[in-house]
Amino acid sequence: MSTNGARQSRRVDWQAGPMRMDEVRKLLDSRALLPLWPEVAGILGLCRGSTYGAAARGDIKTIRLGRLKRVPSVWLKSKLGLDEPAA
Repeated sequence: MSTNGARQSRRVDWQAGPMRMDEVRKLLDSRALLPLWPEVAGILGLCRGSTYGAAARGDIKTIRLGRLKRVPSVWLKSKLGLDEPAA
């Protein structure tokens, strides 16, 4: 049995173009932490190098979990101006 299709991923396809704001809001509301790459990069429209560079400079707030970098959804919502309730 193959495991390739068994687990559905909720990853953002960063090459597919920018996400709609309702998709972004839904993603941010459903998870407390998002992976820096590729989810946050896809939301911000950044390539991998620019994303990690911005995180290293402190432009993107990250939390380190082992060797993984995660971005708090609350921080990202406030930076995108999505912390107000949807109309």
